[in-house]
Amino acid sequence: MKTNMEDIDKLIKETLTEEEAKFYDELDEQNLFQMLGGLFKGKNSWVALIMNVMNALVFGLLIYCIIQTFDVENTNDLILWVGGVLLCFLTMSMLKIYMWMQIHRNALMRELKRLELQISSLSGKMNE
Repeated sequence: MKTNMEDIDKLIKETLTEEEAKFYDELDEQNLFQMLGGLFKGKNSWVALIMNVMNALVFGLLIYCIIQTFDVENTNDLILWVGGVLLCFLTMSMLKIYMWMQIHRNALMRELKRLELQISSLSGKMNE
């Protein structure tokens, strides 16, 4: 399977111009750190920055709630602080899920662009 993919990639690169081939190489698979870095590029990079700042603030609040949980003597206060801990965990989880969904969306868009480029290159080759 790997050789078939390499053959297809070679065929596509032969039909592309030099600029299109460079663009095609940039659309290749990314590792985890490149995907995380991709969140901070583009139009919605400010959203990712705000989400990370909020996540850090909620983490600080989580630590505060955990410390307060061990210092209370009243059961009602203990229930409130544990509720705060659970709310912080829930908030942090939702923020992280949103960020992972954005990573997935970026990967999907990259694959769609690769497919568009492949289709246009192969249709150009068929017209010749």
